[in-house]
Amino acid sequence: MTNELARQILGNVEQSSLDSLRRQLLATAVRYARLRVEWQLAGVNERAELDVTRTAAHNALIDACNILSRNMRKHDEDNQWRAQLGDDRKVIGDWACFVHCELGVRAR
Repeated sequence: MTNELARQILGNVEQSSLDSLRRQLLATAVRYARLRVEWQLAGVNERAELDVTRTAAHNALIDACNILSRNMRKHDEDNQWRAQLGDDRKVIGDWACFVHCELGVRAR
C-alpha cells in the first residue's frame, strides 16, 4: 500500500458522519500499531507473551473496519475505502501504523 492510498483511505474514513464508530476504528488502529511496535522491540520471550494480545488487537481492528464500513453503507455513505483496504492482514496492519503516524504528526 502506498502512503497516498493510505492517506486517501484515512480521509474517506474521517468523512463518515458516524462519529462513535469512526473514533472507535481510529482508536483500535492506534492500539494495534502500538502493540506492533512493542512486539518489534521485545525479546523472544516477551514476543511470545505479546502474540495473543497483538492478534486479538489485530482482529479487533479488522472488526472495527467492517463495522464502520457496513454502517456507512446503511447510511448511504461511501464505503469504498473498505474494498481499497482489502483483506490482507499485513496490509490492514500497515494501514493502522500509517494512521498512528499521521495522527501523531497532526497532534504536534
